[in-house]
Amino acid sequence: MSEHTRFRTRGGSNPRRGRRLGTRRDFMSSLFAGYIPMLIALALIAFPLLWMLSSSFKPSPEIVTSTPSLLPDRATLQNYDDVATALPLGRLLANSTVTTVVGTAVKVFLAITTAYAVVFIDVPFRNAIFMFILAALMFPSEAAMIPNYITIASLGGRNTLWGIILPGLGTAFGTFLLRQQFLTLPRSLLEAAELDGAGHWRKLWQIVVPVCVPTIATVGLITLVGEWNGFLWPLIIADTPAHMTLPVGLNLLKSAESSTGLYGTLMAGATLIIVPVLIVFAALQRYIVAGLTQGAVKE
Repeated sequence: MSEHTRFRTRGGSNPRRGRRLGTRRDFMSSLFAGYIPMLIALALIAFPLLWMLSSSFKPSPEIVTSTPSLLPDRATLQNYDDVATALPLGRLLANSTVTTVVGTAVKVFLAITTAYAVVFIDVPFRNAIFMFILAALMFPSEAAMIPNYITIASLGGRNTLWGIILPGLGTAFGTFLLRQQFLTLPRSLLEAAELDGAGHWRKLWQIVVPVCVPTIATVGLITLVGEWNGFLWPLIIADTPAHMTLPVGLNLLKSAESSTGLYGTLMAGATLIIVPVLIVFAALQRYIVAGLTQGAVKE
């Protein structure tokens, strides 16, 4: 038997068939390892949000029914009107905006300056200091609730916005992420600036910060979402509607278990909390990808 004949009798002799089998294998691998898990994750995440948004425009009979539907048959804004009537909505939104903007700005500023000091300033025990910062990531914030409450209450911070903001101004995660990013910067940049007479403050804001904008934006966005959605500490430290944030203010509505007619109102209130953050997150999510990638890779 010739070499050509032996080759034709083998199973893989048909190159077109081999290509078809390879293409089919690649397709099935992509389908089961990629697309199907992504679709399942998308459904688990998106469906509750879509149901909440749709139910906020439904009258009560369309929510509590044996034949539910995703889209409302008779869309109404009555649920949002009920929220505005039951709550001092303007005050709650203003309180949430102030605590979120101020808390985020201060946290990001402290994260930038702390990370710069840990990386570029030769201070004694800076590695030990950074270890203590990392240790803060290991403890849940609830563990500090009682000491924080006693401290803030003794300073007269109950039912004040600064009492809500002050205890959470440190951000171990932001400091860690920015430190990892700062370590990737070439030392020659800062050495050249130092030869030109630049001090630490100028090197930080004119060289380091402009280069690390994606990572800083990532820290700012994650901090903003956490500040806006903060619930437990504002609930403990503020017990008057004039000083509550929006998530806490929804507690002024009656519990859903006490009246099924309030489902639509609760959905409208939850929508008012979630949708602004989703809009900001969708607009800036590309910075998260770029920032986390830059902070994780050291060249």
